[in-house]
Amino acid sequence: METAEQFDLLVIGGGKAGKTLAMDLARSGASVAMVERGMIGGSCINVACIPTKALVTSARTARQVRGAGELGVVVGDSRVDVDLLRTHKQGVVDGMVAANRQQFLDSGLHLVVGTATFVAPRTVRVRQADGGTRLIRGTNTVINTGTRPLIPPIPGLAGSGALTSDDLLRLGRLPRRLIILGAGAVGVEFAQMFAAFGSTVTLIEAGPRLLPREDPEMSDAVAQILAADGITIRTDTPVARVDRLSDGLRVETEGGGGVDGDDVLVAVGRAPDTRELDLEAAGVRTGERGFVEVDEYLRTSAETTWAAGDVAGSPQFTHASLDDYRVIRSQLLGTPRSTAGRLIPYTVFTTPELARVGLTETEARAAGHPCRVVRLPVAAIPRARTLRQTTGMWKAVIDSATNHILGASLLGAETGEVITTVQLAMLAGMPYTSLRDAAITHPTMAEGLNLLFAQLAPEPVR
Repeated sequence: METAEQFDLLVIGGGKAGKTLAMDLARSGASVAMVERGMIGGSCINVACIPTKALVTSARTARQVRGAGELGVVVGDSRVDVDLLRTHKQGVVDGMVAANRQQFLDSGLHLVVGTATFVAPRTVRVRQADGGTRLIRGTNTVINTGTRPLIPPIPGLAGSGALTSDDLLRLGRLPRRLIILGAGAVGVEFAQMFAAFGSTVTLIEAGPRLLPREDPEMSDAVAQILAADGITIRTDTPVARVDRLSDGLRVETEGGGGVDGDDVLVAVGRAPDTRELDLEAAGVRTGERGFVEVDEYLRTSAETTWAAGDVAGSPQFTHASLDDYRVIRSQLLGTPRSTAGRLIPYTVFTTPELARVGLTETEARAAGHPCRVVRLPVAAIPRARTLRQTTGMWKAVIDSATNHILGASLLGAETGEVITTVQLAMLAGMPYTSLRDAAITHPTMAEGLNLLFAQLAPEPVR
């Protein structure tokens, strides 16, 4: 009978949580095996946050060059070169992949490149990239395989040559006419990006508005910004089918009508990447949508087996996955903490950015909080005027019984940086007056927090 190689820790999938835990424990002297199918560094570095934000930078540069005259700078004819875009994006990715590979080697972990399938609890058979197989067992095991783009069962879609975000990032060419299905964060980021690159973009959303998880005021404001960029937005528009034509594709919508394009990007969400794991053999239960079921400590239904990151249903952000690492590590060290009550901020990297932390006004009122709401046009912030980036609005929700900040949605330049200040105030339990009265550097975008909260007279704490 084949004997499994034994390790203190077996990590399946090298996403942010898994690779950080694997390196951490390996440096401390534990024996660690990490099995990764092929994306060294995880999906964030290879096909998600890093390459997309590298291209967002390119799109913003294209926009800035076209508007340089407003800043007193005369620029000659400019154009977007797809080969140079690809070189820029791939250079950023390759550099980070190489850095991650070196970190793996330096930590002392045992990296196995291949596809893992459970054959028993905490035991996997790995089909290696070189054709061989290995049987590996971990005293402790972490599943961190992430998610993949979801392809909905729309007639004709699977055989139409439709693209996912992974495909579009390869940038073989710039679509002349791009149709995007889904108006969540991925959909709106790609829509604005390719509009800046010169594509004619149509954004189709089955629901009543884009960015459905956001405050409706913010969704409407982003829609206006995208429309001003020349993007056609069609909400309340379910897709009936997709057909391949001789000169492109046609997306037929329910109720009649359709849109013709050269390419279709599917951006309707992501599905857990567990297809080849055979989780049943591991004794690991999954939910209705296929995500691994975990408790607040990220423990699965199997003994000493955890799941982390997207595959565990955690918020689909790299920084949330990093916090999952902290949660699991704390248990291995005997000082357990949980995911309960986590405050996870995030940013939608449109131009301008939409940054969010905590509750929206709708969520706060639904939860029964007595609320006060404050708004500020970005044009009121001096730094925005020096940048000539005055589009947007900031909005915060305050608990009128405690003066604590319940949440904020900041649409404007550099708000992905500013939102951390709000998050820290919330974590510290500070009243909004602390930000109102703080001496914040002038002129910076963060100074807008003074202006935002100065509009409210403090109510006595009851």
